[in-house]
Amino acid sequence: MRLYPIVSMIVAIQLIVFLLINFGPYQYSLFHLMAGSNYYIREGEYWRFVTPIFTHQGFLHLLFNSFSLVLFAPALERILGKVKFLIGYLGAGIIADIATYLMLPLDYVHIGASGAIFGLFGIYLYLMYSRKEYFSRADSQILLIFLIINLGSTFISNESINVLGHLFGLVGGAALAPLLMAFVPRRR
Repeated sequence: MRLYPIVSMIVAIQLIVFLLINFGPYQYSLFHLMAGSNYYIREGEYWRFVTPIFTHQGFLHLLFNSFSLVLFAPALERILGKVKFLIGYLGAGIIADIATYLMLPLDYVHIGASGAIFGLFGIYLYLMYSRKEYFSRADSQILLIFLIINLGSTFISNESINVLGHLFGLVGGAALAPLLMAFVPRRR
């Protein structure tokens, strides 16, 4: 927690929300309030562009997203710093949720951190090609393989996966990366 406070905070929030949604006294109400419902966003509930990023109903969904965060996010938190990392993570997640709202039906409801996590991979892609000093060739290959596997599973998994959220999270992270890296000095 001391080394990567933002990553730790995000995982803790996800876990608390998961426990409250699945075991708390207001399970259905809380889930209903936090899910990304296109209908309710249209009705003016704009917080739903943010709250789905922290909301998971199934344990495996929570576990996979939290594991991905713990595995891949600390290096970015170290490179970007706490504030820029949080801006990149939330920004990519919000971009994914806005794309979901604009491009999917009004009755579409979504949850999960996947768009934000794909945003982190978008930032990584930017760094791998424009700031190569941050990654060894082996690290870059591992990240690319993991990204390809995750993109592939996005398209071959069940229909509950928000494909647009994943894709626009990736694009959003890549688009935010130059802004986030603007004042980060180059490594020698």
